[in-house]
Amino acid sequence: MSDSYFPVVPGLGMEENFLSLDDILMSQEKLPGRAESALPRLAVLLGQGGGSAESVPEGSKLEIPLWLAKGLHDSKRRIISVELPKIYKEAWRTVFSADANVVDLHKMGPYYYGFGSQLLNFENPENPEIAQTDCVCFLQTFIARFRRIMDSSQNAYNEDTSALVARLDELERALFQVGQKGLNDFQCWEKGQASQITASSLVQNYGKRKLAEVDG
Repeated sequence: MSDSYFPVVPGLGMEENFLSLDDILMSQEKLPGRAESALPRLAVLLGQGGGSAESVPEGSKLEIPLWLAKGLHDSKRRIISVELPKIYKEAWRTVFSADANVVDLHKMGPYYYGFGSQLLNFENPENPEIAQTDCVCFLQTFIARFRRIMDSSQNAYNEDTSALVARLDELERALFQVGQKGLNDFQCWEKGQASQITASSLVQNYGKRKLAEVDG
């Protein structure tokens, strides 16, 4: 029996994959911002009023969903300005550099890596620094946390893992599940309950994407 939904991997970098449920959910995450001009009939959508015809006054502080912020952002027309969420600012980058494992990424932002790459779509005084350092910062954070994630996934056989994944962002949770599945498959194979070990769908999909890039 085939699965009713075949998981689609999230997009990479500044573009989302709108066939991915993870990217659809990520696009609902909100950004702090400001209305640089009046926004007609958007008050209800942005939580600024009760009537569908009300406008958002110029200068209003906003919490804007990512999908709407990308739609309203225009480098030529000053419609909205977007600020960096605090977890991506310099103070938090320093914390990640010191010890990335102490941070509860899921509490701070469940799509830390993907959402952070989306911030480069917006003009911001820190963007040049983010573009130069945050790719490195994201990578260093990921590497620092990856070993603990995989160690935990490989040492939690038939156990309650809710506490282990509570502090992980969604990408890290997916990796933890891959590690758990690999461990469970190996245990089944070792006990003679499986005929062979197969590559995970995550690895297979990545391989197909790399082949498509080469063919393109």
